[in-house]
Amino acid sequence: MAKLLLIDDDLDVLKINKNFLTRQGYEVMVSNNAVSSIQSLNKYHPDCIILDIMMPELDGFKSSQKIRSITDTPFIFLTGVTSEAARLKGFQLGADDYITKPYSLKELSARINVVLRRSNKQVQSASEISYPPLRLDLTLHKAFYDTEEIALSNREYELLYHLMTKPNQTLTFEKLGQLIWGSYTSSDRRTIMVTASRLRKKLSYYEGLDELITTVWSEGYQFHKKKVK
Repeated sequence: MAKLLLIDDDLDVLKINKNFLTRQGYEVMVSNNAVSSIQSLNKYHPDCIILDIMMPELDGFKSSQKIRSITDTPFIFLTGVTSEAARLKGFQLGADDYITKPYSLKELSARINVVLRRSNKQVQSASEISYPPLRLDLTLHKAFYDTEEIALSNREYELLYHLMTKPNQTLTFEKLGQLIWGSYTSSDRRTIMVTASRLRKKLSYYEGLDELITTVWSEGYQFHKKKVK
């Protein structure tokens, strides 16, 4: 099942929601600190983020802006702020849903499921991404051609991971830099190009993988979603 990241400064809420959602089959990580949880996004790779609005240090609105600058992962506001103005602001910031407290745990799970289906995040297993014969094991952080491991550096693996999670979409140099390092400067473009070149060369040694990643001139790269066999 999908991986969830719950961000709320209320430890009781986190405990209750985690216990329930875990029983529903989700893999759940919780955090009561928005700053540290955002910094760990590229490590944890959640499929959906559920966050409160009224939090110290960094509120949910500011957190969502930082989240959206790093990843396209869908997020849901789960909050006691019930005003229409807040709800509208939440959706303007890119929220996929806005749930107000108090709420039903069953409804929370159902609405998370709807967001995941809409974003197509449940197509892949939480433990792997697979376009046979190419497969990424997200637990081991390794790539395989059927059962044979493809030797990739950490940076090559991260680049392939982000491309495979956005098949048939152009990921710009800036977006890739933000996804891999959490920020982007003009000097990162050369690093990404070198990494992509090495990755494509390694994939070309395997039948059918030589054309999976293509260059979008002056913009970035695409991973072409297709089964090789």
